Amino acid sequence: MIHNSNRFLVFQLETEMYAVPLQKVREVIAPTDITKVPHTPSHFKGVINLRGQVISVVDLRLKFKMKVAAEAHPEMAIIILDFGSLSLGIIVDTVSAVLGLKDEQISPSPDIESSISKDFITGIARVENKLIVILDIEKSLNIAELMMMRAPQTTAKAS
Repeated sequence: MIHNSNRFLVFQLETEMYAVPLQKVREVIAPTDITKVPHTPSHFKGVINLRGQVISVVDLRLKFKMKVAAEAHPEMAIIILDFGSLSLGIIVDTVSAVLGLKDEQISPSPDIESSISKDFITGIARVENKLIVILDIEKSLNIAELMMMRAPQTTAKAS
């Protein structure tokens, strides 16, 4: 049986597949204009105005020390995640699917060398001979750090 806690949004960075818990996902949007914020880490791309809410945006490729995408492409997306009082966008190459996974499809994270810390991974899922890395998205993005430097989550004023 598949429980709500075992439903994931699957996305791609470079050639690798990743997943985040569906209950953290508010929506997926097309790339939009991002306003840069000075003196922030390189993976922090800036903020967007989403229907009057200012939302910080992180480039997961940069956060995971991958190469920057050569150029934007039509399949790129921003996944809007909710963490209580904080909403955050992550830039991904493509969004693939919503998957329901059975517990037996998820294995613990192996001890392997990777640009992604093992602490950021909750498990590995095998689906149709593909491996999907299941992220602990709160640890991956260091939500505590982002709460300190976040943009005010207030209503944006129309000019």
